[in-house]
Amino acid sequence: MAIGDKILADTFVVTLDYLVDDTGKAAEIKDKAMLQRIVEIEALEQEDKKTIVQVIDSPLKDTKAKKAYAAH
Repeated sequence: MAIGDKILADTFVVTLDYLVDDTGKAAEIKDKAMLQRIVEIEALEQEDKKTIVQVIDSPLKDTKAKKAYAAH
């Protein structure tokens, strides 16, 4: 963990595990507008967050499936 990771987590009031994926690599969100959206989503009610995740997950799953089928 780098000192900058802790500062980033503190700045956005999130935990370090929120910033790190399951590979142990720090998340790199270069798009400031996207980062602001994530911060705003974190402030929503749980049910609204769940809806947003479902909407986001659908095209992500489709893209992954298309790539998997194209590889075979």
